[in-house]
Amino acid sequence: MKYRVTALTPLLVGNGEKLSPIDYMVYKDQVSVLDQNRIFRLLAKGPRLEGYLTQLRRADKLDFASWGGFAQNFASHRIPFEHPSAAEAWAQARVADLFIPTFNAGPHGPYLPGSALKGALRTGYVFTHAGPQMLEHAATKLTQDRPNLRRLADETEHRTAGNGPVSRMRPIAIADSSPASRDRFKVYLVRTAKLEERSGKFTVAYKPTPIFAEMASPGTQFEGQFSGHQERFSDPEVLRALHWKEPVNFATLAKAANKFSAQLLGTESLYANRAGLSGLTQSIGSVLQELAACAGSDCCILPLGWGGGFLTKSAFGNTESNDYRKILRAIPFFEQTIQTGLPFPKTRKIVHSNGQPAALPGWIKLEIS
Repeated sequence: MKYRVTALTPLLVGNGEKLSPIDYMVYKDQVSVLDQNRIFRLLAKGPRLEGYLTQLRRADKLDFASWGGFAQNFASHRIPFEHPSAAEAWAQARVADLFIPTFNAGPHGPYLPGSALKGALRTGYVFTHAGPQMLEHAATKLTQDRPNLRRLADETEHRTAGNGPVSRMRPIAIADSSPASRDRFKVYLVRTAKLEERSGKFTVAYKPTPIFAEMASPGTQFEGQFSGHQERFSDPEVLRALHWKEPVNFATLAKAANKFSAQLLGTESLYANRAGLSGLTQSIGSVLQELAACAGSDCCILPLGWGGGFLTKSAFGNTESNDYRKILRAIPFFEQTIQTGLPFPKTRKIVHSNGQPAALPGWIKLEIS
């Protein structure tokens, strides 16, 4: 079988790498990524290599007046800004904010790791099978035993999705996708919105630090191989040996993923309405339409990759639950936020398009054929 992933909103699945300001130059609203090896070979033939190396060691970013020709003639590839306003924001930003997270890529171009898809499907599966009693148990355990917070959720995850040889994801094999065309990638401006309450009304403010990220534009597709091993793991004796109540196949995972996404998109829609972000509300509505179209078919809607925030990685979506907030208050990083009484989390990374807040990053449609 094959899978096809379609980006519904700008998507970034990275490998932790970033372009530093000395790895690229901006020319005509494009990020020209320098082919440094080619530049070194060229300069080694003349007297300019030492000056170039000196600037690389000392400069925050390359001097366009001196080395701008490299941006035009010695770029390995170019990534356009999504909109001229993003390039203008880049020109005004601090050097420390000019490190650009890049999409995962190999020698033949950007591709989608199969492990990212498998992890997102697992989150949806845990969400569907983890009942409120498990959250209550975790909160009680935290109060009584004060265990290591990093391991607090392990028991819940293992009880719902299994671990190691009895992992429910064991039958599923998802290969890395084929490389996608670089023409589908752009540098987007992303800002962090923060929900605030003033005089009983919610307003939104943006943190001053902009983020510039290489993202696959909506409509970009990734294709690869999918295997479910359905015959082997549908045998009643195998299920009994693994202590599974039912076989796990794509239909099972897609149903769970869609249930998870429906709950999450409802939360995000409420946030957008509270913040008064009409463009974001419209984008979420479009994703919800895709979710409705997936009902009963071999497809699902998933949050994937960078920028989705806390809720896309958490199998418990109701952060208003007393048990949930009891756990969050015990985590120093979240303690102060919970004490404000505001909806949690109160921040979102929002992708800007045409200079306006437009979408939440990382929503995709996954189809099997």
